[in-house]
Amino acid sequence: MTERAKSSHEPGDAKEPIVIVIDDDASMRRALTNLFQSVGLAVEVFGSASEMLQAKLPDVASCLVLDIRLPGLSGLDFQTELAKANIQIPIIFMTGHGDVPMTVRAMKGGAVDFLTKPLRDQDMLDAVMTAIERDRKRREADRIVANLRAHFEALTPREREILALVSTGLLNKQIAAELGLAEITVKIHRGHVMRKMGAKSLADLLKKAETLGISRSKR
Repeated sequence: MTERAKSSHEPGDAKEPIVIVIDDDASMRRALTNLFQSVGLAVEVFGSASEMLQAKLPDVASCLVLDIRLPGLSGLDFQTELAKANIQIPIIFMTGHGDVPMTVRAMKGGAVDFLTKPLRDQDMLDAVMTAIERDRKRREADRIVANLRAHFEALTPREREILALVSTGLLNKQIAAELGLAEITVKIHRGHVMRKMGAKSLADLLKKAETLGISRSKR
């Protein structure tokens, strides 16, 4: 059975971070729940990786506190599966049976930390705070890219063409010659691109283009 533990705030709150714990030891789940709730964090706990996969978790900044040895899918194998599914939740591993190859594999897979039981409360809290902040920054970056992508999709085919050429560093006169347009027409289109992309300056527009993968070197 899946256990659910909440802090004084609901984990479904749009801005409330959540710690997800997967450990087959019920006493460890309770101990970690108490620890995280003591600092005001929301918690979801599961006894296995498959239980978590069946749950619908809120779309908020999160981290995963994951035991290495689990029934069914092991913690390390679960890390691999999450990566394959492009699920980028930061992971903190914990184990009572750690070894160097295991630690190396976990950290190469992008784990935030690898903690050995018995756990020190402060080590765990430090790792969780680092992981949640990492996830918050990733989510913010993803939101920025998604917003830029929506603005880009609003451009006409001609405006996208001009944006690509502007990104190479060409002047209006050069773009006009390349496309067989009047320079004033290019200037008008470029103004529309600036407005639709929400760019405050040419440098800002070039930065947005680069974020979208429109390279200056592309022609």
